[in-house]
Amino acid sequence: MGLSSSLNAGVQGLSANATRLATISDNIANSATYGYKRADTEFSNMVLQQGNGTYTAGGVRVTTYKDVSAQGTLISTQNPTDISIAGRGMLPVTTLAGLSASGATRPLQLTSTGSFAPDQNGNLVSKNGLYLMGWPANPDGTITVPGRDSAAGLEPINVTKNQFIAAPTTEINLGLNLPASATDASGTGDPFDLPVEYYDTLGRSQTLTITFTPTIPASGSSNAWTVDIKDSAGNPSTVIATFDVTFDDTSGSGGSILSVTDGAGATYDSTTGAVAINVASGPMSIQIGKPGDGGPLTQLSSSFSPINVTKDGAPIGSLSSVAIDAQGHLDAIYDNGFRRTIYQVPVADVPNMDGLTALDNQAFQISQASGPVYFWDAGTGPVGTTVGNALAQSTTDIAQELTNLIQTQRAYSSNAKIIQTVDEMLQETTNLKR
Repeated sequence: MGLSSSLNAGVQGLSANATRLATISDNIANSATYGYKRADTEFSNMVLQQGNGTYTAGGVRVTTYKDVSAQGTLISTQNPTDISIAGRGMLPVTTLAGLSASGATRPLQLTSTGSFAPDQNGNLVSKNGLYLMGWPANPDGTITVPGRDSAAGLEPINVTKNQFIAAPTTEINLGLNLPASATDASGTGDPFDLPVEYYDTLGRSQTLTITFTPTIPASGSSNAWTVDIKDSAGNPSTVIATFDVTFDDTSGSGGSILSVTDGAGATYDSTTGAVAINVASGPMSIQIGKPGDGGPLTQLSSSFSPINVTKDGAPIGSLSSVAIDAQGHLDAIYDNGFRRTIYQVPVADVPNMDGLTALDNQAFQISQASGPVYFWDAGTGPVGTTVGNALAQSTTDIAQELTNLIQTQRAYSSNAKIIQTVDEMLQETTNLKR
């Protein structure tokens, strides 16, 4: 019967608009919630029976969804671990229960932004209790990715296990000039000593003493030197490595290395220009230059000049802060000026972002509708870059929501009017019996 179907359609209209009002209420209530993705509704009609002079009202069906793919405006903050995604993608996070779980048993959630800070145990956690996850770095700061289609290789980021660091010296750049006149027949043969500080594996300061002794010929110039190296970490009077170096004085060569002869404890690689030695704390490379390259070790008509002697490594340092770059590398910054990557935070992506299941605290979960997750390096593929010192604002547009509120109110009133009209018409039908 037409009246009955009209009544049912009106009731469904009331329910559908009540649902839309609920999403509008949520959106307005969360207009200041960082990372909030607005909820929306979609109406679709239902067709039952038409034709032969009859029409049965099918009513309306309502579907609700989160507009997860929408991007909130980024605002700057003072906290370097306030992290957002500039573009598509989500940050991998876990719950408190995930701290004690491991591998595939650890619950995975996704969020678009978070204000993270170390908790009492050093785990980076947001103010709403979500723990940031990433791939741990190797001791040299490189990242080994165990797999991109699974969260099994991710672990909660803990900064306290990187509280202190000692970076041993592994390479020294020997940028200095040896006086060409010292290898003349008239030379005295006096050696030149160069002390070079380095750091051992425990962050202690040690000293290499590099002695350059010229070879004095019977006549002319030899352009040859013997280099002896002593290590204060062992017996300071013992030579741990020695090698001979000869310089080229032909026109256009500019006092560059001509040849290097290995001695005890030293191995020269002409393709890299480095001399490999072993100090008390392990192997070390001393860069002197390739033959004909003109440095960093030279012999020119000048004084003994250590002009660019540099080294890597750092003494013991205490963690002062952490920061994330655009590629998702979370770096630990120490009070000795040393900086090292300790984690990489990947950016998660799914085929259907709007198919993710919404959870509390602006978090989402993989669902059958969303499709499988894939973890990209930030700024590669379809995903955006990671941004520190930034939070994503709510995607709610207050003006649009208030407009939708007016439309919903009118639609609700109109559907109520349908029910009232049907009631009056049914009353008229009842009155026919009187």
